[in-house]
Amino acid sequence: MAVIHRTTMSPGKLELLTTWLPTRPWYVGTGRAPELTKVGGFRLDDPEGEVGIEFMVVTDASGKTPRSYHVPLSYRGAPLDGADEALVGTSEHGALGKRWVYDGTHDPVLVAQLISLLQGRTEAQAQSVSDTPDASVISHFTAADTSAGTEAEVTSLAVTDGSTARP
Repeated sequence: MAVIHRTTMSPGKLELLTTWLPTRPWYVGTGRAPELTKVGGFRLDDPEGEVGIEFMVVTDASGKTPRSYHVPLSYRGAPLDGADEALVGTSEHGALGKRWVYDGTHDPVLVAQLISLLQGRTEAQAQSVSDTPDASVISHFTAADTSAGTEAEVTSLAVTDGSTARP
């Protein structure tokens, strides 16, 4: 189980997302800088204890109608090889030092743990409390073989206007 450190990150997660979100093809821009608020989420544990995995929900109130985004993030102690385009930014963590923050859809550890969650082999953890399952996250998987491998790729994302975008 991951340990939640009660410390600071500079820049903080919302600061990093405020800069990064407008660069995504699926972000619905308002012509203004995002005004983000964290409204929910959960974590998954990396079995090796090296990668932080968080699924954060943020709401952007910069437009006439607030819009929420579900953002999978991974936190690493070193750069992830071949994932420069997925880098959200770097941040100085008060207890762990420099962290590389990635769009988790490009991180093989996050993807493997998400598949494990969907297959019922792992459980979601509370976002801000160590060693505490998050009972509000429920997964359901229907397949004859839940021991399938963890090979997966996100090929497209639905956007709120009905279009699609490559991740």
